[in-house]
Amino acid sequence: MSSAPDTKELEFARQLRRALDETTAALPSATVDRLAAARRTALARKKPEPATVPVFAPAFAGAAAGMAAHAPSPESGTAGKPRRSPLRRFALAWPLAALVVSLVGIAYWEDLQRTAELADIDAAMLSDDLPLNAYLDHGFNAYLSRAR
Repeated sequence: MSSAPDTKELEFARQLRRALDETTAALPSATVDRLAAARRTALARKKPEPATVPVFAPAFAGAAAGMAAHAPSPESGTAGKPRRSPLRRFALAWPLAALVVSLVGIAYWEDLQRTAELADIDAAMLSDDLPLNAYLDHGFNAYLSRAR
């Protein structure tokens, strides 16, 4: 759904584009050549945009360094196969589970707040003495400024 001002602006833009396209065909070739040269010059002078490269850092770099200190030595015969108990695995997974649960809770709470705000706005609008057509009128702000 588009409002009347948006529709009028789009129609004006279409008419303007149509008029510019029609007059472009009538330009002399010398003018077109000068415009093309000016465009090439402007593009040549344009500063290059700085290239940004994302840098990825391992999230658990510090944790891996700490685990290397507790790794079994090659002399013990279990090199490269650290044993983890199920309790230790749970200790690594519970912060992630807590984060997911808290994010879901925050999203739910924000949705409840947004719903309550919308309900308050609807109730205020429906209980107001102002007719509903005034909300659709483009001069509504002028009406409000005169009413005060």
